[in-house]
Amino acid sequence: MNWKKYFKVLAVTASFLVMTGCATKAPPFDYTAYKESRPRSILILPPVNNTPEVQASYSVLSHATRPLAEAGYYVMPVTLVAEAFKENGMTQATDMHATPVDKLRQIFGADAALYITIGKYGTVYQVISSASVVSAEAKLVDLKTGKLLWTGAASASSEEGRSQQQGGLAGLLITAIIKQVMATALDQSHQVAGVATTRLLSAGTANGMLYGPRSPNYDKN
Repeated sequence: MNWKKYFKVLAVTASFLVMTGCATKAPPFDYTAYKESRPRSILILPPVNNTPEVQASYSVLSHATRPLAEAGYYVMPVTLVAEAFKENGMTQATDMHATPVDKLRQIFGADAALYITIGKYGTVYQVISSASVVSAEAKLVDLKTGKLLWTGAASASSEEGRSQQQGGLAGLLITAIIKQVMATALDQSHQVAGVATTRLLSAGTANGMLYGPRSPNYDKN
């Protein structure tokens, strides 16, 4: 074997992998507008649901308040927000998202609005396996100026951290059936939505939300 040629190939391959890893790493988010805005209160609009699962919007919305409150923001009560939209003849999230920012500011008095869009929600079936998957994107908009303050995306799966099952085809089929029954009985997608939403809206993460004024970490942003 030509060892010199062999190690040369390995070196080239390693260099390519390093460059690929660097190329796929997300660049740092520009927080200039966010820091200038300094929002204290956030209005969470009901999420737009781009999945066939009708419960997806309510599921993600039910998890959205906690990470924002823990980050140090005052969050407008989601039930009151939904009722206010209903009184104004709006029941569809797409219509709510299309409402002009000055109108939202006038009605709710919040500093910023959070727009969430759900891309995946529910069970994804494979040949001999299934998983509950949730993914969502969000953007924070200043209601005084209409400026985009922040954008982010996150996802979660019920299969995270699980090792590959052993035991042959029969064992894999039995495991898949059990997982499917459990996902239905325990509403696993709702639990996974909690993980995805927390990842999406938690402060102190790479390219994540900044801490709000009620947080002891506010001055560390």
